[in-house]
Amino acid sequence: MTVGFFSPLPPAPTGVADYSAALLAELRKNGDVRVGAEDADVGLYHIGNNHLHREIYCRALAHPGVVVLHDAALNHFFLGTLDQAGYVEEFVFNYGEWNRGLAQDLWANRARSAADPRYFEFPMLKRLVSASRTIIVHNPAAARIVLAHDPRARVVEIPHLFMPPPVLELAGRTPAPQVLAGVFGHLRESKRLFSILRAMDRLWKCGVDAKLLVQGAFASSDLERAMTPLLENNPRILRIGHLSEPDFWRWAAATDVCINLRFPTAGETSGIAIRMMGIGKTVIFSAGEETSRFPENSCLRVDPGPAEETMLADYLLWLAADREARQEIGRRAAAHITREHAIEKVAGEYWKAILDRD
Repeated sequence: MTVGFFSPLPPAPTGVADYSAALLAELRKNGDVRVGAEDADVGLYHIGNNHLHREIYCRALAHPGVVVLHDAALNHFFLGTLDQAGYVEEFVFNYGEWNRGLAQDLWANRARSAADPRYFEFPMLKRLVSASRTIIVHNPAAARIVLAHDPRARVVEIPHLFMPPPVLELAGRTPAPQVLAGVFGHLRESKRLFSILRAMDRLWKCGVDAKLLVQGAFASSDLERAMTPLLENNPRILRIGHLSEPDFWRWAAATDVCINLRFPTAGETSGIAIRMMGIGKTVIFSAGEETSRFPENSCLRVDPGPAEETMLADYLLWLAADREARQEIGRRAAAHITREHAIEKVAGEYWKAILDRD
């Protein structure tokens, strides 16, 4: 069997590209997988929530196959790739004629879509899910969202892959703070940066020698304008843009705690969080189905909503004071990721999903 592989690949500035490159190399060890092969026996389509996936999405509809759904909400994808009439009709196809007015309102207020929960509550998956032979997701939340759009869909949950990095070297930070917390990846409103800064401010007011690493490019100019004054001229905040793979791993090794909050959520699994857990770092998540497969003792979770900032600050205060605790959580995280997310195991599950036509 020949598998056509359709995905953004490096140097495309997206985590899906990095994920796909690693998966592609591993899949090729056990079968014939060809990038962009239009005459393949089956297509493996990687779908995310941005314009880089537009042609892949169209091909997945025209030539149905196996879809890897990296984001279980495509509302923003359609906002960025359709005009008003097309967006409204796609929304109506998903949720019925009685929601035409809602669709028009969502289009009119699309400038607020990054933070408005309504755009996450209507994932608009029906057309893709109904056309595809199989949908691969990475967590139970995404599986539930898919089945809500088509209860007959064949959904296969496969853990997000982890591939160990080369030998890690610490990024330079002299003198080292008591704790270095890090936020990595594309900086979106849903990553809760304002809450994170307020929680860090509580640490600083308590006299904790803590620093915050904020890495990545802003996904919106509005967020960048709002955040830049808060990040600049603060010696306790390290602001870093895009990192090469070697530099990312150096900073990952230097980081003590990864803050990986998500609200609203698109049913995604964070590749960065998997990487950080895989190398034995403590990760703090927003509580939700997306992270429910991780054992309770392998990470920390804060409740979205009013308790978010206080819980995050309390966790950070504890971890800053208890190095042994954060190392133990990290050890348990690494053990889980090594056992359940190893790239060889994940690739085997992909092959099973691709070959199984029942």
